[in-house]
Formats: sequence, C-alpha cells, structure tokens
Amino acid sequence: MEENSKNKIIKFLDNLDDKFEKKGKLFKNLWQLFKFGFVSFIITVIQLGLLYLMYYLMKGWTEPLPGFLAVIFSPETVGEDHANWGYMLPFFLSNFIANTVGYFLNKSRTFKSDAPIWHYLVYIVVLIILIMFSTWLQGVLMNVFIVWGVEVIGPFIAMNLAGFVQFLVLYPLQKFVLLRERKVEQVESVNDDQESK
Repeated sequence: MEENSKNKIIKFLDNLDDKFEKKGKLFKNLWQLFKFGFVSFIITVIQLGLLYLMYYLMKGWTEPLPGFLAVIFSPETVGEDHANWGYMLPFFLSNFIANTVGYFLNKSRTFKSDAPIWHYLVYIVVLIILIMFSTWLQGVLMNVFIVWGVEVIGPFIAMNLAGFVQFLVLYPLQKFVLLRERKVEQVESVNDDQESK
C-alpha cells in the first residue's frame, strides 16, 4: 500500500513535469526553479534540525581551531565564543549533510540528470568552499546577534541568509554545469535499442 502511494506521487510529479515541458522552455525553467526551491526548503528543514541538535550538543567544545581555520574563524570575526570546534563543526556538518541530500534530490527529480559520479566530486569541492564561506558568514552574523541579545533565534536567521547565498551559487551550478538534463534523443535512442533486441 505504501509503495503504491509512493508510485502515485512519482507519477503525479512526472505528469506535472510533462505538462510544464509542453508549455515551453520558459515554463519548464520556472518549474525547475520552483522544484529547486522546494528541495532547498527540504534542505533547510534537515539543516535546521541537525544544526540546533549539534550546536547545543557541541556548544561546550571550546577547543581552538587549527591553522588556517583559526585565521578564517578568528575571535574578532566570528566572536569569542565561536572561534572553536563547537561552533564550526555543527554549522559545517549540518550544511554538508543537508546539501548532499539536496544534490541527489535535484539530480533525480529537479533536473532528471544522469550526470557521472565525478560531477558529484566537483560539487563536493565547490560545496566545501561555499560552506566554509557560509560558516564564516554565519559566525559573523551570530556575533552580531549575540551582541543584540538574540542568540536563540540567531542560528536560524544566520543559516537562512547564508542559505540564500548558497542558493544563488548552487542553482546555476547544478542546472547549467553539473546536473544538465538527459538529452531526449539519448533517452529515445536507448529505448529504440532496447525495443529492437
């Protein structure tokens, strides 16, 4: 029964994809942007849950960061309480895990791509750089929120602002570079080959 309802949802989504594709390239692109935004919402929910859990579990881990991380996440930049593993790791891991889930959702549902695995490896490198920047940005914002006395809601606001920056980078990267759609001709020729056997 559960498998049947899952198949109905997938079929419904596939029919929506077909309807928007038939309306033309503009509607298809807007539909993909909407789906990417919906996946981003899912990513945000996952990231928020992980962030709050890890942030409050690791808050007491005040061991200083090593080498280049200490320069990026200096106490002057991110605040005295955030220049440590207890700050950096929750933001980084929650972001990394959530965006990895998002990559595969976008690959299979948003862009229907058959991109090779090395595209994922490129994505990981870009994602790590982007997360480092986002984590730094969130630290700067958290420092401001602590000064303002809104530490409880600070991670939520900081994460969403950094997430918007990621959205602006990752959508074009995935749509136009890493997760380009399967070519219809390729899919049709594979189907023709299979039928002739």
